[in-house]
Amino acid sequence: MLASDRAPIDAPELVSAGVTVLAPSEEPFGEIDLLVRSPGVPDTNPILRDARARGIPVWSELELAARMLPNPIIGITGTNGKTTTTELTAHLLRASGISARACGNQGTPLSSLVGVVAADEWLCVECSSFQLEDTHRFRPTAAAFLNLSPDHLDRHGSMERYLEVKLRLFQNMRAGDLAIIPADISPPPGVLPARVVDGPLVDGAIAWSDGGLHLAGVGLVARWDDVALVGAHNRVNAMAAAALCLRAGADPEGLAAGLASFPGVSHRLEVVGELDGVLFVNDSKATNPEAAAAALSAYDRRVHLIAGGSAKGTPFDALAAAAQGSLVSAHLIGETAPEIERALRSVGIEASSVGDLDRAVRDAAAIARPGDVVLLAPACASFDQFSDYAARGEAFRAAARALGAVPGRRLGSAA
Repeated sequence: MLASDRAPIDAPELVSAGVTVLAPSEEPFGEIDLLVRSPGVPDTNPILRDARARGIPVWSELELAARMLPNPIIGITGTNGKTTTTELTAHLLRASGISARACGNQGTPLSSLVGVVAADEWLCVECSSFQLEDTHRFRPTAAAFLNLSPDHLDRHGSMERYLEVKLRLFQNMRAGDLAIIPADISPPPGVLPARVVDGPLVDGAIAWSDGGLHLAGVGLVARWDDVALVGAHNRVNAMAAAALCLRAGADPEGLAAGLASFPGVSHRLEVVGELDGVLFVNDSKATNPEAAAAALSAYDRRVHLIAGGSAKGTPFDALAAAAQGSLVSAHLIGETAPEIERALRSVGIEASSVGDLDRAVRDAAAIARPGDVVLLAPACASFDQFSDYAARGEAFRAAARALGAVPGRRLGSAA
């Protein structure tokens, strides 16, 4: 068995297991029977290209793990909201007394659970587009495609290819499986889609919003005032999660209790502190313009936005459109700051490029009034200034706390 990485790595656990580690290296392997790719490895990698040219099977990590796990699987994909919905789904199942675990792109690799979890534990798997590449037999018995907007075009090249990869989540579904797909997306051949509707009941809806969360065959599960998550985007996430859980055997009482008690996800509309009536909210996982726009729409108060980072090939039109609501000022960082500044100024929003996150937090706090929100919703990846979105979120938390902001409100509070 061989393992390869283009950077130097120290992997004593692989060596002790008898694996030959080639790092740094991008040289094609010799005679091999199977290549398993890490999600971060693009199709342009010379080792992948060589394997495909020689007809060697290429699997994703999801494909390998799913073949080794007997567990029932719930799959969740989409441009935005994957992590929140995955964590919420596992939480709702547990609230109904069903053993469940969140895993996948949210941080716990599916492969790390092989030989660890009981065979009857439900695995709620967040599936990124990178992970869905080179899946072949991977099959969730219930799955949701939450939404689609431009993202990762630097990797996939086009929206058509991005959508094609996302739809691989459903390619092996069978009659009786649950496939939740947005109404504006055509399902794969042979898949009968279920819909969630952010509004009154329409024909074919499996979940809908009408003053609260309703499920087909159940009726009202919870009123929105009793649901911990905030924002219209999270209504859709909650409806999808509840529908998935109902298919897995959850009961309405457990769903209602879980929706009220869900603590939220770090770096997703996370209130990190309050200072003189100003809330500091960390949405560092908003790594594309649509996610940042959704974060803005969650607040019906004045917002001071901190945005910017490394480019992903996406336009900022959605962010500029959302900014015409409650956004008062924008403090921009990173390599995309000039582009975002132009987009926001074109719709009359005061915006300035300030360089780094610490200064952005200070400048936003200096002009915020009691009742305002200082919101980190970058609309971009983090890799120009930070190792990942979590490091960026922690830096925002530290900057807010350095000003004297103190914790006190639950995750996701918009009131």
